[in-house]
Amino acid sequence: MKRSLATLSSSLSLRRSSSARFYSLTASLALVMPLLAALMAGFLYPVARLVALSFSGGTLSHYRRIFAEPLHLDVLFSTIEVAFVVTVASLLLGFPVAYLMARLSKGLAMVVAACVFIPLWTSVLIRSYAWVVLLQRNGVINKLLIDTGATEGPLKLIYTQGAVILAMTHVLMPFMILPIYSALRALPPDYVRAARNLGAGPIRAFVAVTLPLSLPGVFAGSVMCFVLALGFYITPALVGGPGSMLMATLIGQQTTVLLDWPFAAALSTVLLAVTLLFVLLFRRTLSLSKGLNSVY
Repeated sequence: MKRSLATLSSSLSLRRSSSARFYSLTASLALVMPLLAALMAGFLYPVARLVALSFSGGTLSHYRRIFAEPLHLDVLFSTIEVAFVVTVASLLLGFPVAYLMARLSKGLAMVVAACVFIPLWTSVLIRSYAWVVLLQRNGVINKLLIDTGATEGPLKLIYTQGAVILAMTHVLMPFMILPIYSALRALPPDYVRAARNLGAGPIRAFVAVTLPLSLPGVFAGSVMCFVLALGFYITPALVGGPGSMLMATLIGQQTTVLLDWPFAAALSTVLLAVTLLFVLLFRRTLSLSKGLNSVY
């Protein structure tokens, strides 16, 4: 094992040294310059302008307004709560699908993969409107409940927080399935077979071998789902209505209805800071757990 690592390290060193001889410093800077320019123009400059706009007037008045009014903090905490629930729901529903895709034959795996990719390629707007049609008072779900005798009248399904969580989970689940599938697909079946030969049952082999080695995919999918859920706008606005406002909806209201751009910039900056904080917490928490060193 040590010999293999030494061989790999020497190979990488030789590759780096040969690359360093092939490309001069000027050529390396010229190659990376388009990427740096795109990053500056498409991300760093807009974020810097956003942060500068939130301090318009040279004061912290917009930030004081956020933390002084309970409504804004309630919306922030509600956004974090919904993002967390959606991430957990996507993990619980997406892991079995990814495991099934990794264990099926190639033809059947393609069928399951098509069921994952086709919704992913469909517009989020169309999928959100589909949930509006399904969950409305005269929708398919209410008619099914009434016809089967489960309820006497139509239930209020649309414009609730439960509808928001359901629709967001459906939209974001492919972002959880694909990283987990990639991690499970790269897992050699000999590991599980060896655990079974040593006397482990199917559940023990899954918990001791498959689950720890799939955690890099779980980590990547959880971060993507949580970060995307924090900034989700279309689905909560259509399915949740005004009663379940999230941070993205509040920012959109400030920019399109009230035209208070400095306050919207302050809200966006707070949301960006919260997102970065949770990404660091995810990484720190998972790295402290046993068996998660492969995340790095």
